[in-house]
Amino acid sequence: MVGPETTIELSDSEIVRKTLTERHFFEHIVQRYEDKLTRYLRRLGIAVHEDRQDILQDIFIKIYKNLNGYDDRLSFSSWVYRIAHNEAISWYRKKKVRPEGHLVPGADELFLYIPDSSLEREVLFDQLIDAQSVREALQTLETKYRDPIILRFFEYKEYDEISDILKIPIGTVGTLISRGKKKLAETLHAKQQSNTKEL
Repeated sequence: MVGPETTIELSDSEIVRKTLTERHFFEHIVQRYEDKLTRYLRRLGIAVHEDRQDILQDIFIKIYKNLNGYDDRLSFSSWVYRIAHNEAISWYRKKKVRPEGHLVPGADELFLYIPDSSLEREVLFDQLIDAQSVREALQTLETKYRDPIILRFFEYKEYDEISDILKIPIGTVGTLISRGKKKLAETLHAKQQSNTKEL
């Protein structure tokens, strides 16, 4: 049996191929993606630990059952995230609740990608804006804007991966991210103005 130190050097596709013939290799897929997917579910707004664990179990069951159908010409990571995204959406529909959006710290990294317009530059450099403000502002965005932004700036996915995960054209990904960032900047600007008036 190949040890963990050897498995680290294998690509996702190689681990998948090995798993198809030696099912015990699936544990390496779980180890590689468990923490990533847990964070992703948390960023999508699934705040309760037990709920995340239940969904995570469903995700890995679905990955295991559908592994034979995975096309290794595609990104395995995108395939996994698409399953995770669909399971999260399914969970929300069953629960009939809206995402709570408990994003983890680090949201201010998003500003690195905000275009250099006068409004957004003012938001970017203002000391009143912090990670908590970004988290709150993100939750005001429609899901169609928030989901690609989370994937791009918190999960560090490329546009083609986001396209695969959300099943939308790559051109639409860019449009939604651009509009989402603009709406986010406007929300932060309004919050900034409100805070200034209160001082």
